Amino acid sequence: MTILLIADHDNRVLSDATGRALTALCAMDDAVHILVAGHRAGPVAESAARLCGAGRIILADDAAFAHGLAEPLAALVVSLAGDYRAIAAPATSGGKDVLPRVAALLDVMQVSDVVRIVSPDTFERPIYAGNAVAVVQSTDEKKLLTIRTSAFAAAGTIDAAVPIEEVRAPHGVWLARFEGETLSSRDRPDLASARVVVSGGRALGSAEKFQDVLGPLAERLHAAIGASRAAVDAGYAPNDLQVGQTGKVVAPDLYIALGISGAIQHLAGMKDSKIIVAINKDEDAPIFQVADYGIVGDLFEIVPELEKALG
Repeated sequence: MTILLIADHDNRVLSDATGRALTALCAMDDAVHILVAGHRAGPVAESAARLCGAGRIILADDAAFAHGLAEPLAALVVSLAGDYRAIAAPATSGGKDVLPRVAALLDVMQVSDVVRIVSPDTFERPIYAGNAVAVVQSTDEKKLLTIRTSAFAAAGTIDAAVPIEEVRAPHGVWLARFEGETLSSRDRPDLASARVVVSGGRALGSAEKFQDVLGPLAERLHAAIGASRAAVDAGYAPNDLQVGQTGKVVAPDLYIALGISGAIQHLAGMKDSKIIVAINKDEDAPIFQVADYGIVGDLFEIVPELEKALG
């Protein structure tokens, strides 16, 4: 039996999260097939076909998958499930949306946020906001997993592409429908995969100051912008920028925390960053316990000096 990995993509580019999830699944010592469900997503399938560790690419190209709606994708996965002993997806917003639906339709338990595969039926996942690791053994015949991709390196590429097999999309009447989308006017990296992240907390004081302080620094560093839950709840930043246990989990090369105290749920989303820089006027702030470099002071004075130093 083989493993089915649901690819994360935008119909044009295969996300880095897919390659990282593939690395994790290779520990199960089974062939991995990658499902690319999209619309005009041929280039994505071709990219997936060159990932080291992929055994075959399953391409479902249909308008029903154009906007990543979970209902038609879940129906497709269930229709393919009989050929696989495990089904997995990166623990992205898309993966977290579709896989619970698949689990419900197949009546099996899902193991979420896997950070290590111990054996084909035993997995490790963080609990208590990342302060402990639980060892979970699944007795279900079919395993369903979401992979916390920040815990794994991206798969390499090969010259000889593996086969691409096309399948038909299932027909149905879906309750959810696509209404529209608004594209960001700024060309910034995606928060989940950025190498540098600049995050702000409630200490910024307002939505205007949040943008005025973080925006120029992020532009200079070619960084993504993140926010603490407190900043999001205060209306300083949109929900999709939230970093933390209830937001996005990131592990960039550099994470800069501005005015973030370091609540446990925020630390759970960024403490695996390679280098953490914290700026906070409270020297007792918990963020300094995980920071590699800490500056105690007024961020409104320090950040402009940092920008000058960057040239």
